[in-house]
Amino acid sequence: MSTVHSGHRLPPWGYVAAGTAVILATYLYLLIERPSSLHESGHGSSAALIALGGYLIGSLLVIAGASARLPTSTVAMLPVAIAINVVIGQLVNMLGLPVYLDSIGTVIVGALAGPAAGAATGALSNIIWGLTISPPLLPFSVAAAAIGVLAGLVARIGAFRRLWTALPAGLLAGVVAGMLSAPIAAFVFGGGGSPGRTALQAAFQAFGNSLLDAATLTGLATDPLDKVVTFAIAFLILAALPARFRERSPFVRRHAVFGRRTAVLEGLTR
Repeated sequence: MSTVHSGHRLPPWGYVAAGTAVILATYLYLLIERPSSLHESGHGSSAALIALGGYLIGSLLVIAGASARLPTSTVAMLPVAIAINVVIGQLVNMLGLPVYLDSIGTVIVGALAGPAAGAATGALSNIIWGLTISPPLLPFSVAAAAIGVLAGLVARIGAFRRLWTALPAGLLAGVVAGMLSAPIAAFVFGGGGSPGRTALQAAFQAFGNSLLDAATLTGLATDPLDKVVTFAIAFLILAALPARFRERSPFVRRHAVFGRRTAVLEGLTR
């Protein structure tokens, strides 16, 4: 019986591929359909709810596929990284700072364990945070997962060996996050967010930009700064970790993430 049932289960990469397809389809739907926000009534509200569900289902599929391939040592890091994301992100939000800093744990896990682990950390952080404290964060799990994927990918090419290479990686992550978040902010929530983002988006709209264009410009104006700071903080934390701890990760050893037995702290002086 177990053999029969296992034949109907997707392999881990199948879940990731299915989740990615759902996310891309939802993203394209938002760009093409341009529904009304959840705050409005009628068909637009239903369309926005479909978009909300699409992002959540896609993120959960990615988590299911990514988690199945993670070693136990990596899974053990996830609760700590998620706690870092939620605690720092919530504190920054309460202080009303112009950044988020809710992806530090995601970047750390991505650098130590690779893109799959980073994606799982980012998506799970937003889902847990959204279900417990701030529901509007739920659909943004797709952007959080993308940050984790990018952190793992740039770690493979040595971005975390030097501070001056980690910062451009953060800039790239910010651009991607801003682009992915814009349709969610515009068509699921009608734009806005923090007071600063709301004012900035209103200013872009006052110059004749559409809701989507204004949300995109707002994301591109704020997210890159946030992710540059995030990657810098993550780099400093990684630099402070004992080399023996970092080298325990198969991903770190396989890709020489921090160089060949070279302490990351050297990157601060070069």
